[in-house]
Amino acid sequence: MWKSNIENLIKESGLRKDYIASQIGTTTRQLRKYEKFELFIPMEKALLLAELLEKKVDDFYEKI
Repeated sequence: MWKSNIENLIKESGLRKDYIASQIGTTTRQLRKYEKFELFIPMEKALLLAELLEKKVDDFYEKI
């Protein structure tokens, strides 16, 4: 089983979700689905998000 760390990483960044969503080319609603692990973030958007948050894509998910 896996869990998403995206929500925590966004909180730690201090960036606003609407700003992040616009930077990676999505909506805040879609971003929320990535945070809650309702959808997998597409690789192109994951790479942009990782760069924006100064993290690795590997940091977005962890096995539990």
